[in-house]
Amino acid sequence: MSQLLPPQLDRIVQRFQQISEPKRRYEYLLWFAKRVPELPEADKIAENKVSGCVSQVYVHAVLKDHCVFFYGDSDAQITKGLVGLLIEGLNGLTPDEIARLTPDFIGRTGLDISLTPSRSNGFYNIFHTMQHKAIGLLPHDTP
Repeated sequence: MSQLLPPQLDRIVQRFQQISEPKRRYEYLLWFAKRVPELPEADKIAENKVSGCVSQVYVHAVLKDHCVFFYGDSDAQITKGLVGLLIEGLNGLTPDEIARLTPDFIGRTGLDISLTPSRSNGFYNIFHTMQHKAIGLLPHDTP
């Protein structure tokens, strides 16, 4: 049984599932790349860099009204599309909601088949980095 996804992420996954041609999947992914808001140079720092990616990928997270909002960038358009897809799928969720997600949905997009192994691995690394950043925004109880 697959995990119940947040509505905006579910819509993205369903849209990818409707696209049978790998070329069209790439076009849809590049559409997400075009929608990624500009990441200020000041946020392109080591602590925002996604490790394990061949491309330069940066992800920054902020908490507004108990919800996480991500910003990101990449020097490669396909990877920037992956960042954009995850930003649109995860923005506005609480840190807890993001923490509970498993990366299973990535396989359901069919992108792991279309992407090179290093990009597919990068997709998981970007997701895990975003998840880690969201969890880092949770309030920490002090004894």
